[in-house]
Amino acid sequence: MTIRSRALPAISAVLALATAGCAITPSASDFATTVSAAGRISGDYERDAVRKPADVLAFSRIGSGKTVFEMEAGSGYYTELFSRAVGASGAVTMQSPKEFERFYKDALDARLKDNRLPNVKVSWSTFDKLEAADGTVDVVTWFQGPHEMWCKESCGNVPMGTAEGAFKEAARILKPGGYLIVMDHVAPAGTPATSGNDTHRIDPAIVKPMITAAGLVLEEESSMLANPADDHTKGVFDPAVQGKTDQFLLRYRKP
Repeated sequence: MTIRSRALPAISAVLALATAGCAITPSASDFATTVSAAGRISGDYERDAVRKPADVLAFSRIGSGKTVFEMEAGSGYYTELFSRAVGASGAVTMQSPKEFERFYKDALDARLKDNRLPNVKVSWSTFDKLEAADGTVDVVTWFQGPHEMWCKESCGNVPMGTAEGAFKEAARILKPGGYLIVMDHVAPAGTPATSGNDTHRIDPAIVKPMITAAGLVLEEESSMLANPADDHTKGVFDPAVQGKTDQFLLRYRKP
């Protein structure tokens, strides 16, 4: 069954049907209201065209009442959308190593000021020691992040844990049937993992085996964030490609 309603209450209703045995496949139109609603932080709306948040939310299977753990949430562009999508009955945890805070502290403070997002909490931790109990999370996201596990000098030698440990942690905290959504900047096929430090990109062929080794099953790979004009040679902060890199998007399910 495909949901076409634009209203979040309707999403709640059809998600209830899912628990009764109906297969639900959300679409971008289900999240149009979430994305277009007034009151988001200034500057977020301008990023929507390239980031395609409604499509990403639908792909991520995030909806009313869900528990979301957002690895490397940064200043919270997606956090705010997750918060609105899960509603008062849901919860969002935004995680990063504490040392990353200096990169976006003012923006993060502005986003969370005066309890703007009451269903959101912040968790400072390494990626292989996530602060959540076993089997308690519906969706784990790691957007533009896995390459960081090989980011050393250019990331200030921040303690982050290991990539293998990070994916095992994501699997640990997921409920059976829950989803891990991974997004990152594409490096050329065959590029060593050190590209995570050099260009802040990663070859998806490096991370995929680690995720399956953690016990998760690839369910879908999307090209919605692909950009053929990106030749994969420039660093992601190069003005020629910043904000419009070629990105892979994967959804894994915990059996």
